[in-house]
Amino acid sequence: MQEILINAESKEIRCAYLKFGKLQDLVIERKKSRQITGNIYRGEVKNILHNIQSAFIDINEEENGFIHINDIIANKKKFEEMFDMDFDTEESQNESLEKDIKKILKIDQPVLVQVVKESIGTKGARLTSNISIAGRYLVLLPNTPHKGVSKKIEDKATRDRLKKLIKAFEMPKDMGLICRTASASATSDMLIQEAHELLNNWQEIVEKFHAATTPTCLFEESDIIKKSIIAAIDKKYDRILVDDYSTFKRCKFIYSKYGEGENLKIDFYRDKAPMFERFNVEKEIERAIKRKVWLPCGGYLYFDKTEAMFTIDVNSGRGSSTSPIKNVEETLVQINLEAAEEIARQLRIRNVGGLIICDFIDMRLRKNQRRVLEKLKTCMKDDSAKCTILGMSEFGLIEMTRQRARESLIQIMFTSCPYCAGTGLIKTFESISIEIERKLKKILNSYPSMNIRLVTHPEVDSYLNFSDKSYYQKLAKISKSDIEFKSKDTLHLNDFEFYCLNSGKKIDA
Repeated sequence: MQEILINAESKEIRCAYLKFGKLQDLVIERKKSRQITGNIYRGEVKNILHNIQSAFIDINEEENGFIHINDIIANKKKFEEMFDMDFDTEESQNESLEKDIKKILKIDQPVLVQVVKESIGTKGARLTSNISIAGRYLVLLPNTPHKGVSKKIEDKATRDRLKKLIKAFEMPKDMGLICRTASASATSDMLIQEAHELLNNWQEIVEKFHAATTPTCLFEESDIIKKSIIAAIDKKYDRILVDDYSTFKRCKFIYSKYGEGENLKIDFYRDKAPMFERFNVEKEIERAIKRKVWLPCGGYLYFDKTEAMFTIDVNSGRGSSTSPIKNVEETLVQINLEAAEEIARQLRIRNVGGLIICDFIDMRLRKNQRRVLEKLKTCMKDDSAKCTILGMSEFGLIEMTRQRARESLIQIMFTSCPYCAGTGLIKTFESISIEIERKLKKILNSYPSMNIRLVTHPEVDSYLNFSDKSYYQKLAKISKSDIEFKSKDTLHLNDFEFYCLNSGKKIDA
């Protein structure tokens, strides 16, 4: 039983993908930060960085987009990676040998670009001029002549049929076409009809580009609802459950266009209990934002993010404590196998991207290491994001990369703590006391015979009561000064302020 739960709120839409009642994937889209991957823009070049052969382009979004020279020249390998393709080798590649970005782009030049990666944090969207317009069955490549069929279509007869069909299409010069995985079940008429629709879309984009005078969006990719419906149809899901009536009606309308001959049920959720609570999705989301995740076997995982990578540490926990000594190796293997399955699921739910290091529990036998590696690869096959997994090192480490297309769950739901600025740490009261002493000595040396007020957070003030206040008063008396103490609960725990009692002004020493 596979189903999709769509929860629509005034500011957010959440799609939960369930398999036998267990959350497998989660997509969240907030209205103030809509996803723009796949959108096509008329942009304007704002800055060219010759040293890294890149440029910043204004696309009328919050941040300027970023484009590298490899995303400007025709790049067959990029398309093979993006769409998991096998292209016909006899097709002319027409790949440019020009490698100087300043000879290709000029400041204020209008350019036609497409977003291939969402803006994340302070980084603008990643752009390409290798445009692709995706339909359900086909992908049109308007300025690239390559034609190919998805590698995921393994049946040779089907592949040959599709290759002959797209070769027979009367396409404009220098345009290419890709058959997606879903095209395996499509008829020739369906493919021809979609090819005409994609060509019409491209013609409209070109007309809008020439008519526009400022950076603007020319084409918007399918939104989260449409993507969910098509994914459910293509992957043979059993049901879509929607808790908002207007969204439910829209789902029915989209399904009427794409779901001919399919058995997908679309139901409206009517119970009083919130849908995500009833299906335990809220609990899974709470679990996915924690650093520590327990495994059923008694082991646990630690998820940690650094600037360069994401690390996952597998620990045995309670897993091997009751096992006979002779079965310790197999017990550790079972924990690792369970961890591999949970890691794949958590990466989807958390939407972790970039470089990932998995530190599995050490195993002595190479065959056991291979078992764990193969288990991880098998579980990652269900991931819609492109993943590359390397072998296991002698230390039990597995390096992998996962495509980063949008913000992670943590980035969507959280912001940096104003106290610790994202470090997760603040100074101890003892450290603050020492800093106060240093600054007080500096003030007393600079301004002798001055009456001073020290303002701290109430908790710090309480800590200073034990011995520090009497010591500060002794220091002040030596300089023929006086010091009084006040607390202010709006102060940061690590902040403190000195004031001159006579003038009331803050002392910046």
